[in-house]
Amino acid sequence: MRVFETFDEVAAASGEELGTSDWLTIDQERVDAFADATGDHQWIHVDVERAKGGPFGGTIAHGYLTLSLVPFFGAQIFRLETPGAKLNYGVNKVRFPNPLKVGSRVRCTASFGEVADLPAGKQLVIRYVVEIEGEDKPACVAETVVLLLS
Repeated sequence: MRVFETFDEVAAASGEELGTSDWLTIDQERVDAFADATGDHQWIHVDVERAKGGPFGGTIAHGYLTLSLVPFFGAQIFRLETPGAKLNYGVNKVRFPNPLKVGSRVRCTASFGEVADLPAGKQLVIRYVVEIEGEDKPACVAETVVLLLS
């Protein structure tokens, strides 16, 4: 676990891979709960019997479910303890290169990208790659933006 207490420490880590999270199994219960929370009950995610005959041989996680796990994984890799609030500002890019089959295990690597000065603090770009155990292509690649306020 990397802990960053100052803006200088954050800036010094720009371009570095910070580490890798633990593995997490994506089960149908999690997918169903996400479907209920978002109202996205597309059969490819929630209808186990129908999905067996679908293109992936079973249900797959929602792409946005995979993306929503980024804070969970990030908290295992690093912690920002800079003074002031930390705010999600947005996402520069998100891609879902590989479907995440229910029952698969995933983990995430995180890297700091650009750190830019702002009048109120810093803007930090963080790159996350959510890999699927045994697969060549990741489930998700995301570039998020965080505001670190003074």
